[in-house]
Amino acid sequence: MVNLSVNLAGVELKNPIIPASGTFGYGREYAELYDLDILGSFSWKGTTGEPRLGNPQPRIAEMTGGMLNAVGLQNPGIDAVVEQEVPNIAKIFHGPVIANVGGFSIDEYAENCAKLNDVEQVKILEVNISCPNVHCGGKNFGSDPRSAAEVTKAVKAVTKKPVFMKLTPNVTDIAEIARACAGAGADGLCLINTLLGMRIDLKTKRPLIANRTGGVSGPAVFPVALRMVWDVYEAVKLPIIGCGGVSSAEDAAEMMLAGASAVEVGAANLKDPYACKTIVENLPAVCERLGVTNISELTGGAHQ
Repeated sequence: MVNLSVNLAGVELKNPIIPASGTFGYGREYAELYDLDILGSFSWKGTTGEPRLGNPQPRIAEMTGGMLNAVGLQNPGIDAVVEQEVPNIAKIFHGPVIANVGGFSIDEYAENCAKLNDVEQVKILEVNISCPNVHCGGKNFGSDPRSAAEVTKAVKAVTKKPVFMKLTPNVTDIAEIARACAGAGADGLCLINTLLGMRIDLKTKRPLIANRTGGVSGPAVFPVALRMVWDVYEAVKLPIIGCGGVSSAEDAAEMMLAGASAVEVGAANLKDPYACKTIVENLPAVCERLGVTNISELTGGAHQ
């Protein structure tokens, strides 16, 4: 019997598989298809202080090996999520929930995280520092070590829940950003968010996405995500949630060998809504092939 349980900064998950923010909403659509309690956790849709309609259409485009999206953090706002979505989540999923939190200023990040202090089912705050800093010309918080550290410090000051900083890959050295977050008190890291890309419509000779650029996700980014997880595991001593192109139980095991303690599954859910369920079901056989009885033994195994 393979033990699939993992520990993330003191939070016990029955297995390491977590649907990623942005592809799972607040769980209700997937709960109509299968029992969500099979999952280790799930990261809810990126939530900001105020409601957002997101970017103009079209905001999704296909590509070989994945997709681009520029949804623009469409969400009902933190107050509506706490009042309306949280009670529904408690009915459809009974494990620990990860709250993905966005913000356009340091104060907004802190305020949003503080509002989740009394939400019992939220056990981890996943702070998305890929948001543009409106006070610094739109540069993403996660692209600058100082800004990343400032957000980390501000959030840690208002909550006792474990804080995992979600890092952008659109930087020269992701390990530098990871070290800055660790130095500011982060309890863990999640990486990677989407890579910046674009497509052009040959008929109109214009970008396919109204926003011009979008985030690249799907199997094509898996080797990039794997390399960044490896680099960050070497740089800091924090638990890592690996994310980026994971589509199978084998991918999940590979991500853990690179250094991840748990794994998020994103675009695969949009291609196959049963993707996470299938991965969880296939994990024991993969572990047996790799000769481990506790899946946590895989974490960082390729570094030895």
